[in-house]
Amino acid sequence: MSKLTKVELQQEQTIATLKTAAARLMSRLAQEKERKQDLIAAVYRAAKDAASAVQLKPVRRPKLIHKSGTPETAIAVLSDWQLGKRTVSYNSEVCEERIERYGDRVIRLANLQRYDHPVDDLVVALLGDICEGELIFPGQAHAIDSSLFLQVMTNGPRILGNFVRRMCGQFRRVHVDGVIGNHGSLGGRARREYHPESNADAMLYEATRMRLGKQGRLTWAPNIIARERKWYSVARVGKYGFLLWHGDQVKGGFAGYSWYGFGKKLLGWSARVIKEPWHYSLAGHFHTPVRMYVNGIEHWGNGSTESDNTYAAEQLAASGEPCQWLLFCHPEKGVSAEYLVRLRS
Repeated sequence: MSKLTKVELQQEQTIATLKTAAARLMSRLAQEKERKQDLIAAVYRAAKDAASAVQLKPVRRPKLIHKSGTPETAIAVLSDWQLGKRTVSYNSEVCEERIERYGDRVIRLANLQRYDHPVDDLVVALLGDICEGELIFPGQAHAIDSSLFLQVMTNGPRILGNFVRRMCGQFRRVHVDGVIGNHGSLGGRARREYHPESNADAMLYEATRMRLGKQGRLTWAPNIIARERKWYSVARVGKYGFLLWHGDQVKGGFAGYSWYGFGKKLLGWSARVIKEPWHYSLAGHFHTPVRMYVNGIEHWGNGSTESDNTYAAEQLAASGEPCQWLLFCHPEKGVSAEYLVRLRS
């Protein structure tokens, strides 16, 4: 066997060193992934323990106006609260006030509809970015008033839970269905390493569901899909399906609302890419209330509860108005009424 030259010996030593370093990194990566999984599991355990300690009385069945005609369903469209965000005119307290105001308007508009026909049911469509997060963009830590823990475990479940309980006192049946937003992503720049189920929006929804417990007339769609991102859901009203999604799947918003991007996505998904039958589309993300029609598909883009956005003003030359949609749907004829509920005091 020939002797190794000095260069070959150095190369073998370098390879051995690299192998050792790679093994060490793989071991650290495995430990980090296990730590993240333990962290996520701990969050859900904490939510369950906190929910079991809260005993809420079931909401009494409401006394509704009895009118003839086919009962319709109200659809409360909730998205982009950015709960925890702090600006000159917006914070968690303002968010809570505006959701209470939205609840007031839902009740008034539902009662207005009831003078013509029954409105017995409500679908609460949660479209994501309910929480603001902590590490979504550089410097975000300087623009929030509460930690992700408070957003997901305390303030979020209180605000959303109060809204849902209040609606249970106004409708005979309430169904909640939610999808995740991009601000629910965890881990900052390392977010792609997280399990696809791990999203702060989903955690907030689940913490709220567990806090409310069994309310009898309240039903709640699963907040996660096993080993997948729950980026869309289809809520049904009669023979109609409502496609729920956040909206960050559409790129190119720097030129304003991406009409072409939304049209392309909707037409593609309608070509049986999304297997469940659907007729209407609800999304948020752009903080811009819009309504568009694409080859038989009606789409509503939701607003936000926030009232000013420095980034949008500087980079997009855009400014929004705090608002959320409210729809009413006939089970055989489809959407019968739509209201843009404005939330400034």
